[in-house]
Amino acid sequence: MLGRGCCRPLTPDTSQIPALLRERFGAGLGVDEIVALAGDASTRRYVRARLRGPDAPATAIVMILADSGQSISSDELAVFEKPPRELPFVNVHRFLRTLGVSVPEIYLDASPRGFVVLEDVGDTTLWDAASDLSGEALESLYRRAVDQLLSLVLDGTRRRDDGCIAFQQAFDERLFLWEFEHFIEYGIEKRLRQALPPSELAELRHHFAAIAARLGAAPRFLAHRDFHSWNLFVQDGRVRVIDFQDALLAPATYDLATLLGDRDTRLRIDSAAEADLLGYYHRQWQARGGPDWPASALQAEYFDCALQKAFKVVGRFHYLDMVKGKPGYLRYLPATWRQIDRLLDRDPALADVRAILARHADELR
Repeated sequence: MLGRGCCRPLTPDTSQIPALLRERFGAGLGVDEIVALAGDASTRRYVRARLRGPDAPATAIVMILADSGQSISSDELAVFEKPPRELPFVNVHRFLRTLGVSVPEIYLDASPRGFVVLEDVGDTTLWDAASDLSGEALESLYRRAVDQLLSLVLDGTRRRDDGCIAFQQAFDERLFLWEFEHFIEYGIEKRLRQALPPSELAELRHHFAAIAARLGAAPRFLAHRDFHSWNLFVQDGRVRVIDFQDALLAPATYDLATLLGDRDTRLRIDSAAEADLLGYYHRQWQARGGPDWPASALQAEYFDCALQKAFKVVGRFHYLDMVKGKPGYLRYLPATWRQIDRLLDRDPALADVRAILARHADELR
């Protein structure tokens, strides 16, 4: 995240930051304060610098890199024969700018030295901006996010650029299955320290394979991959988009399912708002010249994406806790299990999945 977060002691490598900022904004730049911000699920870290100078913004964000710049959520892709020549964040950023997606400006790409200096998009996430809203005001805010999303999905796909790393990787059937297996491994078996009975495991895999096959066969569009309310910021009325370095090709509603259902979002977006925003997405899809797509087919894909993503999140967040030592994401799991509960209920064909999981997950009992 580029915005919010509390202070913590800075590590020695940040001593280079004032010189880096003066390289970009001039030797006379004053750097009044450098404050560490909360990070994400990667090894990237962020600081906010408060600046003084005639040609400088009041603040800038510095991304501090510790590796390739890909997030932990990319572990399973492993599609590149060689490491990317360019930082994925910088590569994808350049393409999104050509689409008019409201990403933060890169003031200085010093990624070979382990830093990127960025425009500060503030502290107000979409989640925070929506906290006091309801009804039309809430949906209007999320429609602005949908507008940004459709620019990425439709315009980005039409203007495909094979120089953009996002077009070199895709959510396919294999990857969807990998994420379902990740749920079984970390969300059930390792969490409970016991293996599922073979008959139950086979039944779950049967249903998960059917969902993965449907999603794997869906037409692929450019996707952000993590388009949730904490990766979108509201600044001067604009919805700003961050954390896009894991962009790839995916079903057209993958990001929409994330926007309307990830983490605690269901506390803001109830079923009525979800239906209204699905309708808005479909109308705008048609108005922007998207391929013919009946509303019923869009909704069916959306609910498949939402359920698959929810299972993935349970597995991933337990993995982050057990393997990466990042327990903070566990707080989102009650809401994610409620999403699974809701989505299983709406599909009678998944009654066996519910019955099996209810034997092992208190959240579904």
